Parts: sequence; C-alpha cells; structure tokens
Amino acid sequence: MAIIRIEQSNPEYAPPKTRFMTITSTCLGGKAIPGRGDVTIYNCNPAAPQTPIIILLHGVYGSHWAWMYSGGVHQVYERLREQEGLGEFVLVMPSDGLIGDGSGYLPTPLADYDRWIMEDVVEATRRSVDNVDKHSPVYLCGLSMGGYGCLRMGFKYATQVSAISVHSACTNKSDLEKFVGHGLSIYNCSDAEADILAWASRHRTQLPPFRFDCGESDALFEENLTLHKAMMQLDIPHSFEVFPGEHSWEYWHLQVADSLWFFHQLRSH
Repeated sequence: MAIIRIEQSNPEYAPPKTRFMTITSTCLGGKAIPGRGDVTIYNCNPAAPQTPIIILLHGVYGSHWAWMYSGGVHQVYERLREQEGLGEFVLVMPSDGLIGDGSGYLPTPLADYDRWIMEDVVEATRRSVDNVDKHSPVYLCGLSMGGYGCLRMGFKYATQVSAISVHSACTNKSDLEKFVGHGLSIYNCSDAEADILAWASRHRTQLPPFRFDCGESDALFEENLTLHKAMMQLDIPHSFEVFPGEHSWEYWHLQVADSLWFFHQLRSH
C-alpha cells in the first residue's frame, strides 16, 4: 500500500460536515522521500451504509478546496438534497498532486498521479469515513483538466468506477497547453497512456456509464464536439450535452447539479 500516513482535521474546528486530510504516499514521490497530498471531504459523517463517494477533480491552478470554495458544490448538493430528494453521497475532493500548473492526473516518472487518485484517495476515504467501504460505489466528476482525468482514469480503471460525469473537459494531453504556462514536458508518459480514446477502446466492454457537457462559448467546445463524434464513430454509448456558457465557475456551479442527478439516478436503479 502506498499510503504511509493520514493526518485529519479536528471536527471541533472544521466547518460543518467537512473534513480535511493530508495523505503521505509513495505515489506522490517515492519510497525514499514520499510526497503529501490534500483532500477535502464534504458530508463526512454519512448515515447510510455503503454510501457512494463522488470524487471531484479540479482543473489547472486549483487544489482540493476549489470545488467547494470556488464552485460551491456543497451548496448545490444540500439544495438538491433538501428540495429535490437527492440521495446521500460523500463528496471527496483531492488535490491533483500539485506539480506545475497541474499534473493532468497522469502517471509520470516524477509521481504516479493517477494511482494517487484511484488508489490512495479511495482507500483513505474508506479508512476515514464511517459507512464508506469497499462496496460503496465510486463516481468520478471533474472539470477541465479534472474532466480529462476523470475520463482517462475512468476508462483505464473501468471496473472500479460506477459512472463518470464531466464538464468542459480537456480531451487529450495537448489540450492542457491552452492553460499551463510550462509546456507539456512534465507530462512524461506514453501517448497511449494519455489517450482517452485508446483506453475507451481497450476496455469498451467494461466502460461505466458516462456523460459530458460543454458550454457553447467554451474555449474547449470544438475539442469536446470532436470527442463526441469520435465516440459515436467507435459506437461507444455516452451522452454529450451542450449548454450556454463559458469555461468558468459560473458554468460549473450550475452544471454540477446534472452530475449529481446523473449519479443519483444510476444509484436509484
């Protein structure tokens, strides 16, 4: 196991329903000098056994706090719970590994950023949150770079993921160049490893349900439309939706409700 230590916030001082964790792991460094990553958890004391978890991945420049304190996802979650009967979930929001402007959630010689998410973050949540265990479904949701991470890792680890929903996704490694200021050299992994469609094709019989959306004024709209067309050509079932909006927190704050409902409907059936 790559996890060495889990440090948790004191519930007496943390915001309501919120827990902060710092995880020391060899995935974020190595055995000689392991690294640390931060995670924010909302609804950290769920009532239902085997409560599903939603891993929310942030975009470039951000970190574990972004989905709550830039996007207000916890407010959207509470509104849908109170007013519209959304089921119970644990919202798990990890940092990406914090290299450069963003790790891309890729495995590189520097650190294994996808194992950090798919192994360490999941395992730490199971250890730390009551009523989350190995039978709890794992859903992936992300925006921009986080959307790319969700699609790539969700297809790579297809049997470990129950569903995927992403917004304004980067659709390949080269899309990251629109946002990062340091070029693509830090994303030092094979083209096949980084290729969403390659993983989708390899595991096409095992893919979880997935959807993605993009604002019609988004800088990544054409890339998302191209991905949708490629999925159709490969006859891979999915849903792609277009809404008014740009590459912004205003858009993601609105559209994350679609992700929560998507997971709720799958869970209900």
